[in-house]
Amino acid sequence: MKIIFRLNIFLVALLLSLTTKSQTPVFEAEIDVTINGLTFDAMEPFISPTGNTLFFNNLNDGIDTKLFYATRVNDSTFNFIGEVNGTNQTVQPYLDAVPDLDSLNNFYWTSTRNYPTELNNLFHGTYNSGNVTDSSRVYGDFNKSIPRWLVMDHGISIDGQLLYFNNARFDNSSCAGPCETQMGIAQKLNDSTFNVIANSNAIMQTINDPNYIFYAPCITSDHLELYYTRYLAGTITASTLFEICVATRNSPTGNFSTPTVLFSDVIANLIEAPTLTVDKQIIYYHRKTTNSHKIVMRYRNNFASTPTKNNNNLDVVIHPNPMNSEAIIRFQNKNAINYNIELIDNLGKTIKTYNTTDDNVTISREELKSGIYFILFQNKQGIILTKKLVIR
Repeated sequence: MKIIFRLNIFLVALLLSLTTKSQTPVFEAEIDVTINGLTFDAMEPFISPTGNTLFFNNLNDGIDTKLFYATRVNDSTFNFIGEVNGTNQTVQPYLDAVPDLDSLNNFYWTSTRNYPTELNNLFHGTYNSGNVTDSSRVYGDFNKSIPRWLVMDHGISIDGQLLYFNNARFDNSSCAGPCETQMGIAQKLNDSTFNVIANSNAIMQTINDPNYIFYAPCITSDHLELYYTRYLAGTITASTLFEICVATRNSPTGNFSTPTVLFSDVIANLIEAPTLTVDKQIIYYHRKTTNSHKIVMRYRNNFASTPTKNNNNLDVVIHPNPMNSEAIIRFQNKNAINYNIELIDNLGKTIKTYNTTDDNVTISREELKSGIYFILFQNKQGIILTKKLVIR
């Protein structure tokens, strides 16, 4: 008899942990990103879930720092459009920076407006075609609400449910930049409130290394890779290395591994603020040059279309992923015949079932909403493979 699964998100995470082996990613050579029409610094990039919009701020000087955006021409070329309307202050000194966007068009950014009178300095609003409306502060116990502490950076999960926050303490009389930092995870309660999850410290234990200043978190769409920037705590010198790191895990709810340094450079060639496309194929970050800061990118060289293998020798490729109108599940061997397939949303609800009568199965968008889905392959022995599908 066919088993009908009604899974919550934690069970889906467990299934993924049984079929997914997390590996440290490898990226290819650095490529300059061209933003046509841009005449000033570009820092703190964020690539939208659709991949069509690149958000960034100009020089992060805390005096005249604003949010801007550009639209995609190709992977390494964008056209500058202008300010993200509805986010930027007009009276100096000001800082509006660190853009983030989830798949439901909830836009997040850091702002120093009215600080320290108001200690909650993370903002959110609704994004649409270069405009942010209904903006307000984000509240919750992830805010320290202590003078000199700020939410310096943040990374929102693609479904908007988890906020990877980065608190930093500043004291210009005793240290340049942040004196100490902390990272954690907060769960969304409503549009304006996130609270720290119970096991945040355990999950982030390897990242929260007191020997480093760490910031600029970016969580991947599958929740398995956390990217961020760090450098050794203490006096910053010309030889201080700034490192872009990644910590991985086998389950979307598991603890992160010991971080791996992907790229590093001295402060004269400062690299910071990684952001990845939904499919994890491209990483963007910014780099300091002689007279400015620019955005650069790298391709992942162990990503594309590698079939997932398992003990039943079921090899599967899903293309395209992310998908817009439809995706093809292509079986690389004949063992796929008579497997049952279930399409499950990220709340554990079975959306549709398929039966493999040939080598290919087509998933049509039809009435499916944008978001993350899981495809479960099962035979008489039960679930033998789980794959993730992103619908734009």
